[in-house]
Amino acid sequence: MHEKPDFLDLPTRDTKPRISGLTHVLDKGMPLRSLDALLEQAADLIDVLKVGWGIAYIDPQIAERAHLCRQAGVTLCLGGTLLEVSAANGRIPELARWAHRVGIGAVEVSNGLERMSCDEKRILVRDLSGEFVVLAETGAKDGHTPVTAHLWVDEMEADLAAGATLVIAEGRESGTVGLYHPDGTPRVDLAEAIAERISLDRVIFEAPAKSHQTWFVSRFGPHVGLGNIGSDEVIALETLRLGLRADTALLAGPARIGVPS
Repeated sequence: MHEKPDFLDLPTRDTKPRISGLTHVLDKGMPLRSLDALLEQAADLIDVLKVGWGIAYIDPQIAERAHLCRQAGVTLCLGGTLLEVSAANGRIPELARWAHRVGIGAVEVSNGLERMSCDEKRILVRDLSGEFVVLAETGAKDGHTPVTAHLWVDEMEADLAAGATLVIAEGRESGTVGLYHPDGTPRVDLAEAIAERISLDRVIFEAPAKSHQTWFVSRFGPHVGLGNIGSDEVIALETLRLGLRADTALLAGPARIGVPS
């Protein structure tokens, strides 16, 4: 049994099921034994595990993956690309039936490939929200697509009104599109516009790199929702949230550092 120390004054983190400070992890097809080990160590820190892209469709162990997540209290979510491809093929009902059969309870509704109108996306959000937890993503995967803050926020608000539980700000695994400039630095105006109009407990900012995570925790605090976190970065992210890493250690104010007399 782990004896959790409590002698430091750290930010208070809600226990699961959390409504803020969500950690959304990207599963790039890790072996089932690796997932089992991750959940044994850090399930209390993981709120959503997204099976990236279309991996779930070709994963022979997807039902077992879903079972492990259910046992650990982690929401397993399909990647948005699989839904977009299914929509382009006219196979959304088939996708939904299959997801139910294998035990997946959440879907990402995105338009990263830019093949749908905003109205078509909202219809998918509305229809699927009756059967699944819907995470609706805003932003294109093409770095050449213009990023206009008020249009992103308009889309997010419409997706929430249509039934999405959470909205995701696109940053990709690379952290160089959408929410980020090509050099990987955050689009501050976009992040601020989202935070100004949408409650942050409904938003997940994709933040795959430590520099991204540090910026969001520093700007919005330890309870900001962060996504596309690598499976090997879950505990490291928690140290950023709690001020147990140099990048965020003194955010609460100057500390008196010394040795006991």
